[in-house]
Amino acid sequence: MGPVKRICCIGAGYVGGPTCSVIAQMCPEIAVTVVDVNEERIRAWNSDQLPIFEPGLQEVVEAQRGINLFFSTDIDKAVREADIIFISVNTPTKTFGLGKGRAADLKYIEACARRIAQVATGYKIVVEKSTVPVRAAESIQRIFNANTKSDLSFQVLSNPEFLAEGTAISDLKNPDRVLIGGDETPEGQRAIETLSSIYVRWVPKTRIITTNTWSSELSKLAANAFLAQRISSINSISALCEVTGADVEEVAHAIGTDQRIGNRFLKASVGFGGSCFQKDVLNLVYLCEALNLPEVARYWQQVIELNEYQRRRFAARIVSCLFNTVTDKKIALLGFAFKKDTGDTRESSSIHISKYLMDEGARLHIYDPKVKKEQIMQDLSHTTASAEDPERGLSLVSIASDPYEACDNAHAIVICTEWDIFKELDYGRIYQAMLKPAFIFDGRRILDSLHGRLQQLGFQVETIGKRISQRIPFTASTISQLDLQAPPLKKMKI
Repeated sequence: MGPVKRICCIGAGYVGGPTCSVIAQMCPEIAVTVVDVNEERIRAWNSDQLPIFEPGLQEVVEAQRGINLFFSTDIDKAVREADIIFISVNTPTKTFGLGKGRAADLKYIEACARRIAQVATGYKIVVEKSTVPVRAAESIQRIFNANTKSDLSFQVLSNPEFLAEGTAISDLKNPDRVLIGGDETPEGQRAIETLSSIYVRWVPKTRIITTNTWSSELSKLAANAFLAQRISSINSISALCEVTGADVEEVAHAIGTDQRIGNRFLKASVGFGGSCFQKDVLNLVYLCEALNLPEVARYWQQVIELNEYQRRRFAARIVSCLFNTVTDKKIALLGFAFKKDTGDTRESSSIHISKYLMDEGARLHIYDPKVKKEQIMQDLSHTTASAEDPERGLSLVSIASDPYEACDNAHAIVICTEWDIFKELDYGRIYQAMLKPAFIFDGRRILDSLHGRLQQLGFQVETIGKRISQRIPFTASTISQLDLQAPPLKKMKI
């Protein structure tokens, strides 16, 4: 195979769009085409209003679009012309059937493989970019082998993404590592070298790791599982801190200075969210179940259960402090994205906190600087309150145009996303407009430096992993009584 001239990426989402935009910028001699069946999404990529928010992405797209970066719905043409084809489609957790709630649904991956086999000619390198279970590449290869043509040959590689939303562009331009897995045959190794030749344009060769396909696929799941595990670990300590008088931030700093542990992902909060952590841990659980490793499956399942417990515990704390009822009380919920600097709400803790409060009858006024009203309403349309009475459920939700509007005449403020703007609000003005006693529940520990001033203003401040206010007692026994009907932790059926 000669020099790569054209790259096609199937899937114009959070992975495919940013990844290929950066490849186009770093490899100006290569034509990069991102394709998708969703016409509305492609129109957005070709407009001034990109379908996703990511710091720095707009500038990269505008610099390359129409030059060597193209967005199209003509999948067949892009596949036929490409030397390398990335598959970056969604792999959601199955919602029904075998493996429901844990296994990855690979229907979009399979559809891509069949489409490629149908229309492609010549030699193609097909690259898994989506998060997939171990041995998914083998399934793709089997589809190709079963649909072989005399003028067509493939090599399938695994090249998982390790992006963090909010820093995706910097992660792509300066990655910790690029992982490429392929067959250990001469043909597989040549394909690995071809893909490596793309990344080596801007990534030091020492950061490009090559493995067999299975190691690459498992490494992606394991990396996200380890990160999620760290978050659940520090969140478990935060619960202990709240009933002992310790401060989880001080504990995290103390253990994080140990070089064997490090200080990354030791930030206590209302729990992790996003498209990858929960999905990948559940995928790992299902894999262990399928391979008859029940002890390993239970270990990783506990990471998910602790995350759910943290969310319930925080919601229970809100109810407890508001005199054991939030029915018809206005609560300002600040932040709906799963983290700052993104508009992504997938598996956001804000959704779960909102659900618990809506089930208790609270009236939520939500503000997020990047999440659209339609997305918030869609995410909250599946709550218990909405399912039982759709009109009543969504009538509990209002979307505010600014944080001051959300807080006006509210009983409490709940911070669910760590947007920097929430550190800079005029809390004196907010306090004057709220009902008294006025509460702030800091689910992200972003107001630590303001606690003294907030209390001077008159706020009762409650935060994760630390006891601050003593005017209304809150104890471990209160949590258990008001755990919003939390189900007991059950042994998994293997």
